[in-house]
Amino acid sequence: MRDPFVFDSRSEFCKKPYGAVPCGSDVVFHVRPLTRDGYSRCVLVARREFSGEEIQMELLPEAVDGERTRFTGVLTAPSEPELLWYHFRLIRSDGSTALLDQSGWQETGEIQSWQLTVYEKTATPLWFGGGVVYQIFPDRFCRLSLPDPTGLVGNRWVHENWNDQPVWAPDPDGEVRNRDFFGGSLNGITAKLDDLAALGVTVLYLNPIFESASNHRYNTADYLHIDPMLGTEEDFRRLCREAKERGIRMILDGVFNHTGSQSRYFNADGFYPGVGAAQSTDSPYFNWFSFHPWPTDYDAWWGIMTLPAVQENEPDYRDFIIRGQDSVVRHWLRAGASGWRLDVADELPDDFIAEIRTAMEETAPDSFLLGEVWEDATTKVAYSQRRRYLLGHELHGVMNYPFRTALIAYLRGGNADDFRETLEALRENYPPEAFLSMMNFLGTHDTPRILTVLGADNVPDSKADRAAYRLSPTQRQIGLERLRLAALILFTFPGAPTVYYGDEAAMEGWEDPFNRAGYPWEQEDTDLKAHFAELARFRRSFPALQAGVLHWIWTSGPLLIFARELDGQLLTTVVNAADVSQALSLPWPAPPARDLLTGQCFTPVDNAIPLTLPPRSGLLLQTDLP
Repeated sequence: MRDPFVFDSRSEFCKKPYGAVPCGSDVVFHVRPLTRDGYSRCVLVARREFSGEEIQMELLPEAVDGERTRFTGVLTAPSEPELLWYHFRLIRSDGSTALLDQSGWQETGEIQSWQLTVYEKTATPLWFGGGVVYQIFPDRFCRLSLPDPTGLVGNRWVHENWNDQPVWAPDPDGEVRNRDFFGGSLNGITAKLDDLAALGVTVLYLNPIFESASNHRYNTADYLHIDPMLGTEEDFRRLCREAKERGIRMILDGVFNHTGSQSRYFNADGFYPGVGAAQSTDSPYFNWFSFHPWPTDYDAWWGIMTLPAVQENEPDYRDFIIRGQDSVVRHWLRAGASGWRLDVADELPDDFIAEIRTAMEETAPDSFLLGEVWEDATTKVAYSQRRRYLLGHELHGVMNYPFRTALIAYLRGGNADDFRETLEALRENYPPEAFLSMMNFLGTHDTPRILTVLGADNVPDSKADRAAYRLSPTQRQIGLERLRLAALILFTFPGAPTVYYGDEAAMEGWEDPFNRAGYPWEQEDTDLKAHFAELARFRRSFPALQAGVLHWIWTSGPLLIFARELDGQLLTTVVNAADVSQALSLPWPAPPARDLLTGQCFTPVDNAIPLTLPPRSGLLLQTDLP
């Protein structure tokens, strides 16, 4: 049975410092079994993930705390990045033993070890985690004129009506080819920079912008050329310049695990004048791909033959993407980008990611490297290997899918304590810099629209039904109320709040392509958009919301309350996700507070603030500590 009074890895009474530690740090452990249980010795047993070495360290009996004996020891963390998996063996004077792990006292069965992340402390740019990110699917954001796709790679066509629904039904061959375009462009984004600045955006993350046969552009055809329907390299440079004048940086999507079958490198249909790997074994790109046998059978991402997988360990490919003086990574940083997001980071070797990081630091020292990782990035196993994403020389931060999943579950009737547990597990495992650099979001191009998820009663079974689906007025109202709460949590939680284009305008839609419609210019929900802008302003105005320490205040049932504290500044987020009012007495050993959302003031009585929270409502309490 678990007894947190014996050992709790998240309590500084038991382990200090909290969470992950830099290489070579001293970590103090206290284990406090009941004295009556007769333990005379306590041994910390730890296994090093990467070296396989086992460490055993004796904790010495230091004192008796009431009815408990306290064993204490200091472990010096390894001098190189590592994951330590540890538990305790307690021994009585008669030689009998007991094991203590995360599940409690363990008699038999598999040991459930605690995790200690040991990382190399390196510089992390602060502008990402401290900012506000806005994700744009370039074809669907803003069109200034109707483009002509004639002569471009892929059999493309353009919707004349910006408000059309994206094509979702298979063609006569049973394929969904994503060849319908709407004509959003880089110059369209540039034209809306003032709107984005007014929304509080400081970082733009663009889905792929390089030449490609498909509207999503994840099947890259040419890494060194902007897709002509989006514009030119000079258009990109201008976008970056004018964005930086408004305090906005640019992050590009790097799709380096696979190319498109119609790319100039593979050239399956012979569109490009050069010789691609699918055309000749003498192609300069032949070794980039793995054929078995050539030319019709080859490795492809998830078996999708239009996405031939690249061999990242091929020296020529590494030179092209990373090492060369005008490599893809370096070229676009010099053109004005401030960072890269690595698509399907799980498919990229650790040393490939590390080389990208090195090239970025050499080219643009303040650039940021983000990875697409869907789980805890410190415990991720891909291709039977534990990944080293956040241990010091690879990613600065990752996309925080666990945040979205846990937040939706909570807002749709779950327990706030489950949300706390999910995020606290990440906080314990991630280096502090990485935790503050998480990309937190409510939705992306790979997920259904957040308003639909929060408002719908269930998911329609067929794709045709999902295509036709719209929230009822009642569902939409409930969804909007929940979305306002989701945004409140998003903008006040550690990490970079990220808005998928149109979520702030109340766009609806299930999965791809229904989540990728054109932005509803002049049809936005202006109240919701103003709410997002106000939250972004608070985040910019209060450093505690950018880098403050996280305190969990109350997490039970529908009530979620947490605070951020920095340099005497305290911001407390209070959320009631229930469909009914909730009354509580909020512990408040601090000066009077003001709700930033309404201006209402609260004076504590006997170190508590009595609150009655209406259904689906929230507060953002601000006070300065003495």
